[in-house]
Amino acid sequence: MNNALSTITTAKHRRLVGPSILAAVLLQLGLLGTANVQASTTPTAAATVSTKVDPSAVFGPLKHVQAGLLNVAYAEVGPAEGPVVILLHGWPYDIHSYSEVAPLLAAQGYRVLMPYARGYGDTHFLSDKTLRNGQPAALASDVIDFMDALQIKRAVLGGYDWGARSADIVAALWPERVEALVAVSGYLIGNQAAGKNPLPPKAELQWWYQFYFATDRGQAGYEKNRHDFARLIWELASPKWAFDDATFERSAAALDNPDHVAITVFNYRWRLGLVQGESRYEALEQQLAKAPAISVPTITLEGDANGAPHPAPEDYAKRFTGKYEFRLIKGGIGHNLPQEDPKAFAKAVIDADKL
Repeated sequence: MNNALSTITTAKHRRLVGPSILAAVLLQLGLLGTANVQASTTPTAAATVSTKVDPSAVFGPLKHVQAGLLNVAYAEVGPAEGPVVILLHGWPYDIHSYSEVAPLLAAQGYRVLMPYARGYGDTHFLSDKTLRNGQPAALASDVIDFMDALQIKRAVLGGYDWGARSADIVAALWPERVEALVAVSGYLIGNQAAGKNPLPPKAELQWWYQFYFATDRGQAGYEKNRHDFARLIWELASPKWAFDDATFERSAAALDNPDHVAITVFNYRWRLGLVQGESRYEALEQQLAKAPAISVPTITLEGDANGAPHPAPEDYAKRFTGKYEFRLIKGGIGHNLPQEDPKAFAKAVIDADKL
């Protein structure tokens, strides 16, 4: 028995990781190296455990914590004293993008947290009066609020799509909170001024849903057909990913959040300058409008079959001024990279933490 295997088969790790996750790990162990497992957090704040169990039972009962404007629902796996990894999901997906990534990281000693973003799953606003704001600065601020609520000083951040954008923003504006960064499609920080610039016709075509959401008909259509809409996005963004109905429905359930449509529509209308953000985020937006560099150790990833709009790696490489590496993940991997190739994503997290 090798050292890594003997480490996770102690009674302590069987209790912390859980039998179902442990079984998955035992099947895949040996594919990843050993991570540095020195803790980087202060003791965890008390968080309530929901009786509402995750539909797949992959993560067990979700936890809840009041963080900023939200009551955040999140999954957690791995040893409580381990270095923290926070994994952020995209649109229109959910935390199940990390159902295989999380146990791989937990087996290496990481404490893995996967929060539902505002407008997803069982995450809810604390007040009915709060604007259902989907601007990027708000979503990134939610990550900082989540870390503060759990008394996490530093963490490795990983994400794709909206999650990568939030991770990029946190790394750029709060580098002292980020141990390392893994971002699918690289540097995704934008601003409203840049959004005014027209793109070539083929590029504009890829953003068809952004223009659809700019209309009242689009908002009503998404409200009425959100699951069918999401399935279409999955198929277009990952044309070679043969996901089954159960995999899709497991994640699509998160879109039934009562605030989901409002958050989604606000996000895409904000990008076009059709709605304005809140004053509380204005100072952050002014910083983001300058396209700030990211100095934390970073690995960016791209799937070779990503059908969603995404920048070319050479166009954003200079935005990363610290230790940096780009990886092209081959084999027909699309937009939802952590779910389509969990081993590659998990390995990037571990390697970024070593940079």
